[in-house]
Amino acid sequence: MAKTLDSLLTVTGEVDLSAYDSRATTGFDGKKADALKQLAALGEELSDLQEKLFAGGRAGTSPARVLVVLQGMDTSGKGGIIRHVAGLVDPQGLAITSFKKPTPEELEHDFLWRVESRLPEPGMIGVFDRSHYEDVLIGRVRRLAGPEEIERRYGAINDFEKAFTDSGGILVKCFLHITKDDQKERLAARLDDPTKHWKYNPGDLDERMLWDDYQHAYALALQRCSTDHAPWHLVPSGRKWYRNWAVAQLLMDQLRGLDLTWPDADYDVEAEKTRLAEM
Repeated sequence: MAKTLDSLLTVTGEVDLSAYDSRATTGFDGKKADALKQLAALGEELSDLQEKLFAGGRAGTSPARVLVVLQGMDTSGKGGIIRHVAGLVDPQGLAITSFKKPTPEELEHDFLWRVESRLPEPGMIGVFDRSHYEDVLIGRVRRLAGPEEIERRYGAINDFEKAFTDSGGILVKCFLHITKDDQKERLAARLDDPTKHWKYNPGDLDERMLWDDYQHAYALALQRCSTDHAPWHLVPSGRKWYRNWAVAQLLMDQLRGLDLTWPDADYDVEAEKTRLAEM
């Protein structure tokens, strides 16, 4: 039986990020031009499936909802996926959230408090640009929480995600893997292009100095929170075109697995046709 992209990219066991090739094209045999054509073709089916998902939520006939979690180092392509993958579907069925530094109000609550209110409603595709995982990444690297609290958070995340999937939610968690050299090349490109200066943040270099610490924190998060109900997918992201295709394919596979159908009318269709004809 052929392996699916989902199974090929799913994280299992211990993780050593240095062992993964960021420029791999796992599960894809073609070249960039082929991927761009396939992405366009995927867009047509994605759009149709997303509309069925949205219709089921609007009609109240299905609890299904999807949450795409994007995590990765700066320049790994979270924004690119939102443009090139999420942008393939109807925006009225999308709920995009970018998590920034917690506000004073958010800090008064448990770390998952601000996330719970951002979960997608039935029928929606939610996209998290960064997520609740920041609290076991930055929290560990910047020592914003002690070791015991970080350990508690791994368990809290697993319980939180299990409750979401038990209620009809589907999680597509993507770690966008790049190397330190990939990031340096992309940061340099931003500095060389005046139209990209707005995307550059001097603070990115401060975080880059902690690269090894972040790689360790990511490896632990992937190991501790890749579960049967909410697996992590390690997406090689050194090639932007492959990254976009892979995330679109992962999302497509999840939507296909829902066996989505159009909701039945809750009224007499023929009677309504007759009424309309008489007007």
